[in-house]
Amino acid sequence: MDLGIKGKRAVICASSRGLGRACAEALAMEGVDVILNGRTEDTLKRTADEIAAKCDAAVSYVAGDISTVAVRDALLAKAGKVDILVNNAGGPPPGNYTDWEREDWLAALEQNMITPIMLTKAVMPAMIDQGWGRVVNITSAAVKAPIPILGLSNGARAGLTGFIAGLSRQVAQHGVTINSLLPGPFDTDRLNENLSIAAKSQGVAVEEIAKQRRAGNPARRFGTPEEFGAYCAFICSQHAGYVTGQNLLLDGGAYPGTL
Repeated sequence: MDLGIKGKRAVICASSRGLGRACAEALAMEGVDVILNGRTEDTLKRTADEIAAKCDAAVSYVAGDISTVAVRDALLAKAGKVDILVNNAGGPPPGNYTDWEREDWLAALEQNMITPIMLTKAVMPAMIDQGWGRVVNITSAAVKAPIPILGLSNGARAGLTGFIAGLSRQVAQHGVTINSLLPGPFDTDRLNENLSIAAKSQGVAVEEIAKQRRAGNPARRFGTPEEFGAYCAFICSQHAGYVTGQNLLLDGGAYPGTL
């Protein structure tokens, strides 16, 4: 299927690895010029080179912490016209709510709520003027089914979700869609870090915890970054213009609810 987005320009945050990289690669394979972002320049440059070698699209990048104003400004300046924005950021550290202080909450909100809101605000006027735009927020399945040890993430991402619910309805008439992708257990560094923490707390091997988690998922496996990226590319496509304001679960059926 031709997604109809060849020649568009996309900014993908936190895209040097994991799900962000998968989204960048899927879009680039569709002929979308992509501007990557990540904190570690060496890793980011390697990712950009690897993606560029596979596709017929321009690939560039801006290194740095996207939660800082300076890096956001540099990324948007590098991109120029932005047709597609994929908001993404590593989640706050897991832990117990009794250990989190005000500074922890402010950091979580800055990274996982305020930053995507500011980026969305920045690109929205041009998207409205041109009558087309796509914003995708990579949040978490924990938005629908909170995970106790990820309370900082639960709170910050839920705040972003509430904001997007209203804004998406305001801009839909202009051909702009805003949706969130809610990943469940995908085979990424983030998942492996959480598995290691769980294994350590239970005094068992990491693979034993991973085996239990896979067995507990209806799909009996973890998701792959590639299938997540493909889904992101479709939501950014010409064919998804009637889908907006949605929180789309990709979790192998783990969420048990009807709605």
